[in-house]
Amino acid sequence: MASTLDLTPRTTSARGVGSNADTIPVHDYTATGSAFTRATQPDYFGWLEHVRAAAGCTRPIRLAGQLLTVEQSTGRVLDQRHTDAMPDAAIYTACGNRRSRVCPSCAQTYQRDAFQLLRAGLIGGKGIPDTVASHPAVFATFTAPSFGTVHARVVKRHTCRNRRRCDCRAEPCHARRDAGLCEHGRPAVCWARHEATDTVLGQPLCLDCYDHDHQVVWNIFSGELWHRTKQAAERWLAKLARRRGIPRVDVLTASGNIRKIPPVRLSPGKVAELQARGAVHFHAIARLDGVDGQDPDAVVTPPAGFGVDELVDALRHAARHVAFHTPTHPDRPEGWPITWGEQFDLEPIATDGTGEVTDGMVAGYLAKYATKSTEATGHTSTRLTADSIGDYADPDGDHTARLIDACWRIGRPTSTPVPLTERPRDPRPRPGFVDRWECPDCGTHTHYAACPVCVAHRQADLDSEPTKPATANPYARLRRWAHMLGYGGHFLTKGRRYSVTFQCLRDTRVTFRRQEHEHQADEQTGTLRAVDHLDQDDTTLIVGTLTFAGVGWHTTGDALLANTAAALARERRTTGREELAHELSTTPAGLSPAA
Repeated sequence: MASTLDLTPRTTSARGVGSNADTIPVHDYTATGSAFTRATQPDYFGWLEHVRAAAGCTRPIRLAGQLLTVEQSTGRVLDQRHTDAMPDAAIYTACGNRRSRVCPSCAQTYQRDAFQLLRAGLIGGKGIPDTVASHPAVFATFTAPSFGTVHARVVKRHTCRNRRRCDCRAEPCHARRDAGLCEHGRPAVCWARHEATDTVLGQPLCLDCYDHDHQVVWNIFSGELWHRTKQAAERWLAKLARRRGIPRVDVLTASGNIRKIPPVRLSPGKVAELQARGAVHFHAIARLDGVDGQDPDAVVTPPAGFGVDELVDALRHAARHVAFHTPTHPDRPEGWPITWGEQFDLEPIATDGTGEVTDGMVAGYLAKYATKSTEATGHTSTRLTADSIGDYADPDGDHTARLIDACWRIGRPTSTPVPLTERPRDPRPRPGFVDRWECPDCGTHTHYAACPVCVAHRQADLDSEPTKPATANPYARLRRWAHMLGYGGHFLTKGRRYSVTFQCLRDTRVTFRRQEHEHQADEQTGTLRAVDHLDQDDTTLIVGTLTFAGVGWHTTGDALLANTAAALARERRTTGREELAHELSTTPAGLSPAA
């Protein structure tokens, strides 16, 4: 076939054959080609600076709209910008997802925030007084009970230096001489010495013997079990203070009444972890604080005589005695027992760096679970619905499929709704006016059949009620959290006085990034967000009317360039921290390091 290209290229750009054909470069279809096309554009560096805030994100949020710079004192609009004049006609912001399998960059930021939050509750800083370093603190581990025999790797004596890369010889999984087969005809023993990467770890020896229903119910009620455990520990400490003759503290409530409360209280921080078998267990930091009658929200030192031993005894007593039964269910009228497992560990935390368990070690250990979800079980999915539940739930499937099926089956509606025709209805007034009458409730005189004042108040009460009333079925949440195998809590929860919040850390980071580039001429000094609410007349506010425009980068080349630039920036920061730490460690006392 002869070529249709002209021997002499033409200068016109009409559509057709030959050199004037409108062909798309082939290299634009690849990541490298689209990245090359972006890098060769004149505004490449401006685009790179524009997406810097979300450069490391795998699926950034694109926003479109208008930004107004408003003078705070007068409300006068000083500047007006629209995203149409910006690169890609959108503003990029990071997704903020905490799961490493979804977005590694945002997950790393979330993990570092969790580390700072947990560590501040042990040594102070970030708005927490430094005196908390002298408070008794304990690192506790609460596990779930046994729901059946599973494959496990047990090492009685470690000879390795790094537990993360443990290569020690494990004991036989389940070595028994008196047990051969279970009631379903499957082996009830396992003589294998499993490795740390063995995929069979956490899987039941017999799927039919394993109590999947009890496990998912325990997961959904584990938060209530933790709440009752904390209350039981505080009651034990209050009784101990009363026996020692320490009086209660008088606290003035918001209503003006005097309330007597115990002189000690717990300030906990809890992290949830899903084991390979799909059961959740908690790692907790329990700090003992005192109570100041003049300022109940202040963090003060506990009374004399309350140390680590008293805190350990209180938590051990609570873990052993707290237990309850769940409400009735058609599949189990007596309910399921909810209690802690036999494995229970308590370790004192040394904030001076001399003990085996230090503040940095505990904070780092707990913060690593910030980026994890159900990956340990081998199941990863989003929230399940009636359309997608069939792809994951199977009553005769593997271990994870049976857990999801148990969540969906136990969380089904347990009562038949009353038909609309049989529901009681409020009497409706007749249309038109009636003789003048006085409302007995508010005293309003009106010609309407219903009092307009009372109707308005009633409508306001109806508007304040939730659109979807809470169901009376306590197991209904199992369907909502079936993708989490029944656990519906957050991975990290803390007491109100334990430490700062994630929002406080994010606002501090935003303020630092603004001040970091104040020397640039294209940015206005003193520009704030509208949510800052500062009472300064010489500042301006940025008021934005932004709407959702999309998710993700336009091309794979844009993602390649943005993520590479963010990775290089993180590498430079990491290298700078390492060099600074090395310089500070080698600088003699009394001398300051060179700038």
